[in-house]
Amino acid sequence: MQRLLDVLASGIHDTKNQLFVAESLIAAREAEHHIDLGEARYAIEAAAQRLSRTLAAYHLFRHGAHIAIVPTILADLCAEIRLAQHAHLASRGITLNVDCPVLDAWLLDRDLVGDMLGNAVQNAGRFARSQVRLSAVETDAGLLLRVDDDGPGFRSIPPRSGTGLMVAERLAQLHARGERHGALRLSNDSALGGARFELLIP
Repeated sequence: MQRLLDVLASGIHDTKNQLFVAESLIAAREAEHHIDLGEARYAIEAAAQRLSRTLAAYHLFRHGAHIAIVPTILADLCAEIRLAQHAHLASRGITLNVDCPVLDAWLLDRDLVGDMLGNAVQNAGRFARSQVRLSAVETDAGLLLRVDDDGPGFRSIPPRSGTGLMVAERLAQLHARGERHGALRLSNDSALGGARFELLIP
């Protein structure tokens, strides 16, 4: 069974790479013919990211899964997420505000946390009326990363059955310091009046 799962994971990885090739070809045609296919490129990138999350879920839920902890400058990570998400949100009239003043490097899995936050920003943008906010703050419990929106909020807190939420919760738990483990929380406590996604890294 493990061999079969590895083969399937390899196929997903190859498909993801082909999507990135397709996105590059579309970008080249945009430049050649002076047309805007940004939404098509974004859809391809979103599909590739979904496959990436599926692969991340596979690796994180395998027995003995480990994460790649590296010192991470939060301001840089937040800036990269803003760069990746800004154009798409702006095309829908949504402003993405970033407030990540944490100055010290924090130990975390930079790639997976970045992907998780990018996904949270993307999801918030689907329901926001006009703004989404990504923030980071140090607390007594650890580093708190938040994504807020000004949408209608959750009618009910969704069960963590989707791939993205399962990966996020597992990734949070794998971040540990001593006896403390990370945590994921969804609520309607957004300062903007809508939904809030919170990731705690101890």
